[in-house]
Amino acid sequence: MNNYIEKLSPVSAVIGTQWGDEGKGKLVDILSAQYDIIVRAAGGANAGHTIYVPDPKDSEKTTKFVFHLVPSGVMHAGKVVVLGNGMVISLSSLMEELDTLKKSNIDLTGKILISDRAHIVFDYHKKIDGIEENRKGDKKVGTTLRGMGPAYQDKIARRGVRVGELLEFDKFAEHTRTTFISLQRLYNELKHDIDKELDDIRKMLGVIRPFIADTSLYLYNKIEQGKTILIEGANGTHLDIDHGTYPFVTSSNPTSGGLYTGTGIGANKIKSIVGIMKAYTTRVGAGPFPTEIFDELGETIRQKGGEYGATTGRPRRCGWFDAVVGKYAVRINGLTSINLTKIDVLDDLEKLKICIGYKYKGNIIESMPASIGAYKDLEPQYIEMDGWMQDTSKAETYNELPENARKYIEKIEELVRCPIQFIGVGVRRDQIIVK
Repeated sequence: MNNYIEKLSPVSAVIGTQWGDEGKGKLVDILSAQYDIIVRAAGGANAGHTIYVPDPKDSEKTTKFVFHLVPSGVMHAGKVVVLGNGMVISLSSLMEELDTLKKSNIDLTGKILISDRAHIVFDYHKKIDGIEENRKGDKKVGTTLRGMGPAYQDKIARRGVRVGELLEFDKFAEHTRTTFISLQRLYNELKHDIDKELDDIRKMLGVIRPFIADTSLYLYNKIEQGKTILIEGANGTHLDIDHGTYPFVTSSNPTSGGLYTGTGIGANKIKSIVGIMKAYTTRVGAGPFPTEIFDELGETIRQKGGEYGATTGRPRRCGWFDAVVGKYAVRINGLTSINLTKIDVLDDLEKLKICIGYKYKGNIIESMPASIGAYKDLEPQYIEMDGWMQDTSKAETYNELPENARKYIEKIEELVRCPIQFIGVGVRRDQIIVK
């Protein structure tokens, strides 16, 4: 097995560089085998990480697991996973995942920690999410309706309810009721049985209480003790509330800045940040997507790549690799390396395109515009490359890849200005090439 920590650093992070769905879960799952602690910094159950765990009796067979809250590293024995303070956590969704893990005979004792400063997503947040989308009419953002936006709104409005408050349940219940009543004044159509939800949470408390901790202090102490930490990103750079294609974004910071605020780990501790880039581009829901393919080819890529949302099952929009999107992500995040995923999905294509810039009002621009209105007038500027028309899924080293596949990878590396260190050629743990 490769020693990945030697190639990265004792405290490393894996984050998305496009619009999410880049395949972060697989690399996190692979790297988790060598890190002591795996942490998630932001987002909630609107994100989905899919991993394929090999059958112990047949390495060619796998079992699929999808996690929305618990970090992917939970599948490895002897690891601790942490839900960081930057997250917003649906307790009912968390209980479902914990139940799935128990049914898979995974002992959770001492294995999971939840930040006492993380905010709670209530079921009424999910209802408000739907109300907000309906109010937008034909200008819907395409939210997953999991309550992320309303929960983060409460956080920023300083009325949010945090996980640590569960430890004094009566005060927690009083705070929650007060918040709910204030929201009913804003949303007249909000109908919800808050007493039933509080009763349901009370029943969950016996399971959740032992996991609640000051995770920032825990992580600091573990770093001082020489333990290794991997931070698992959620969503993607262009869904970032500050740096994404606003307003078609999520409500948190899935960029590298969110790693520090969402975990309480100091900025000087994280030395390696790996950006996950799909070998083409996808996007779920509404919002600009300059390189989207609208013809039959887009559907072909969708089918071969299994491009359906891990959280909602919605079909993903598919398009050519966009080097403008990639280069922007390298710059914003300070990436140290890239994992290029799903090269094998392109095996049957005779010709490939890469977007190298946008033409806008007669000029070529090489960065993402801030104005959402500008995207409707952008004209992607492409270069065309020959495909390789060969199976890459069995390649184990970089030199075993077809020449044209290597040329494609090296062109992307040149355009986004960051080294490609890992290359994904399939869904299994062993289908990854270290360059």
